[in-house]
Amino acid sequence: MKLDLVDVFGSGPLSGNPLAVVHGADSLTAEQMLKLTQWLGFSETTFLLPPTDPDADYRVRIFYPAGELPFAGHPTLGSCHAWLRAGGVPKNDGAIVQECGVGPVEIRRDGERLSFRAPDLVRSGPLSDEERARAIELTGVGEETVVEAVHVANGPQWQLLRLRSEEDVLAAKPVAEAPQGTDIGLAGPTSGGDTAWELRAFFADQQGRMREDPVTGSFNAGVAMHLFASGIEKGRYVAAQGRQTGADGRIHCSQESDGSVWIGGTCMTVAEGAAVPGWS
Repeated sequence: MKLDLVDVFGSGPLSGNPLAVVHGADSLTAEQMLKLTQWLGFSETTFLLPPTDPDADYRVRIFYPAGELPFAGHPTLGSCHAWLRAGGVPKNDGAIVQECGVGPVEIRRDGERLSFRAPDLVRSGPLSDEERARAIELTGVGEETVVEAVHVANGPQWQLLRLRSEEDVLAAKPVAEAPQGTDIGLAGPTSGGDTAWELRAFFADQQGRMREDPVTGSFNAGVAMHLFASGIEKGRYVAAQGRQTGADGRIHCSQESDGSVWIGGTCMTVAEGAAVPGWS
């Protein structure tokens, strides 16, 4: 087994979300995968396996410090990048097909970027009054800054608070602890520059600590699905995420004529080929 480190969604070197990708993880149990994920300390670690779906090019299991996820965005792009770098050849020239917990996910090469087709939302619609109040409390935003509060779940159970502005997003002061399973993000329109939206995303780790994810593909996918479906955005836009964590991510979101939504970004290999400690 070998391990790669990949920087995903960056705007330059070491500015995105780090991902560990383990190749040849067939012999690892779920418990070992989780233990390695917790030891590394990244928001997610992925494990590449042979596909069971005949149409898929590879299979991936995605872990975060509190357990396994059926889908996540930056692990999807980073795993695909590592698979291609290791010599993976897709069955079809036009697209790579990843098998994961939500089923097949289509990935395409967009010049220097990789983009995944956003999976359908498994839950949408407004938050209840209780859910909205709890999300505001956990993220530390002002009630007066919230324009909209909705579900945008697509594997992770993301809740979105759409705020008035990027300043409101950046000013949020989340609590230190939250229940496991907490997945709440913020989005606010920017006032100019190369981006249209500023995002932040928070989740609770295995010890109930509230953590901020540097750049989050699944949350951006949910936000984009909602913004395009509601007519707030049309065509394409670029989102920024990570400034409060020291990152500077760029997420390219677009909607095709068939209605599909695509989430793209750059992937850069930081290190590759390290033996997995203890299990090589």
